[in-house]
Amino acid sequence: MEADAIFWPMIAHVALVYGVYGLMALRRKRAVETGSAKISQFRENRDEPAESLFVRNNLANQFELPVLFHACCLALFASGGVGAVVLVFAWVFVASRYVHAAIHVTTNRIRHRQPAFIAGFLSLGAMWGALAVHIA
Repeated sequence: MEADAIFWPMIAHVALVYGVYGLMALRRKRAVETGSAKISQFRENRDEPAESLFVRNNLANQFELPVLFHACCLALFASGGVGAVVLVFAWVFVASRYVHAAIHVTTNRIRHRQPAFIAGFLSLGAMWGALAVHIA
């Protein structure tokens, strides 16, 4: 197994972030076109229209726990700690982010979103644990 395989889950997460940015742009554009928002509202993001609020919140969420994911992936790569188990955890994390995002930008039901978050949270914790064991 090549250590650079760890970059594929990272790239997949970046693709998700770009997709969420695109969705937010579409929803904001629609809000302006329908008259439920004015372009000036987006200057300071104080009054997000309902159409794009879930998407904006999800976008912010993509820069919380995932920051630790990217840092861990880079640390695992740099230390030579990438292995099959770590890659499985990385892909579970990314898959959980996709599921979490899909729920967040649609129904936003916490009872559906929470299991996806917990799966990602635990898989990321396992990655950090694997890094700690590797460097110990």
